[in-house]
Amino acid sequence: MKVHYDDEIDALYLSLGDQSPDGAIEIAAGVNLDTTSDGKIVGIEILDASNRMDIKTILSYTLDLEHGLSRHRAA
Repeated sequence: MKVHYDDEIDALYLSLGDQSPDGAIEIAAGVNLDTTSDGKIVGIEILDASNRMDIKTILSYTLDLEHGLSRHRAA
């Protein structure tokens, strides 16, 4: 998964794979699921992102490794 944030337009995009979307489904005002023609979700777009979530949180990540170990990294 790749996370892209454009602070100029306050849009967050979560890329869930390498496939290009063929369409989008709006699940809420300003929140869209990008899909392929066979219905796979390949991305999530969130407009007005800083008012919908804590951007600092989404730009950090946690890796859950085997045996219950985890590592945290802030962006």
